[in-house]
Amino acid sequence: LGTTAILQDIWDAEFVCKVIAAEKPAFTMAATPFLADLVKTAPKHEGELDSLRIFVSAGAPIPSALVEQAGQNLKARIVSAWGMTENGAVTMTCPEDPAERASQSDGKTLPYMDVKVTDFKGNSLATGEEGNLMVRGASLFVGYLKRPELYGVDEGGWFGTGDLARMDENGYIRITGRTKDVVIRGGENIPVVEVENLLYKIPGIADVALVGCPDDRLGERLCAYITLDETTNGLTLDDVKDHLLRHQLSKNYLPEYLEVIEAMPRTASGKIQKFKLREQAKDLRLAPAKRA
Repeated sequence: LGTTAILQDIWDAEFVCKVIAAEKPAFTMAATPFLADLVKTAPKHEGELDSLRIFVSAGAPIPSALVEQAGQNLKARIVSAWGMTENGAVTMTCPEDPAERASQSDGKTLPYMDVKVTDFKGNSLATGEEGNLMVRGASLFVGYLKRPELYGVDEGGWFGTGDLARMDENGYIRITGRTKDVVIRGGENIPVVEVENLLYKIPGIADVALVGCPDDRLGERLCAYITLDETTNGLTLDDVKDHLLRHQLSKNYLPEYLEVIEAMPRTASGKIQKFKLREQAKDLRLAPAKRA
């Protein structure tokens, strides 16, 4: 396109604001926590970020509270996208979609790509049902270097992503979790993403991650790991439960542990490493006082 590209190898929201003010970029793409940082910093740079028209956020679902804040602090349209290293971007919301769709959906398929939602036997599921997300198409990778046995593509060209999702009647998908991140308490699947989105609405919460911790009777119990912003001194499990109940969450989806930590373990691209939190949660069975 003959345009200028600005690359930043170490994230710093204040520096990004200065770059936007100086270079006037129209588009950027980054993971959800970077969007949160920019939205938080933007009020100190009023009028300086107006060139930014599109912010494509991927890597994790965008909390609805963050989209609302972005609408107040930025003029950019927030676009939600989903993809993997193995296939690049696969689905995306459209800039002309209602603003709230970015927090409710991970988009519909881009040209030359296909997605479907199946049960564990590979059968396609009806609209709105949760299942395995499968992908095929032009940008799908052709294998792992020197590991041909890991190339999990079937005879129809479908690749199992390891993500759980559901699809609406318009073809928009919603990632609901990873197959290995599912929390099953007493035989019932807990809608982790939905509960996390509700928790993000609590003032003072910066990050949220729900994981299961082992339980001899129910198999797993639900633990909420959170980080707080610098203006918030504390939050209790009762505070969290009261908030969720006010938002009509079913009681059987309430977390039973609350762990406040200084920072979430993350990958370099900003994704929360839930496997590390699950390892920490194994010790919670030794702390029954935190149980609901």
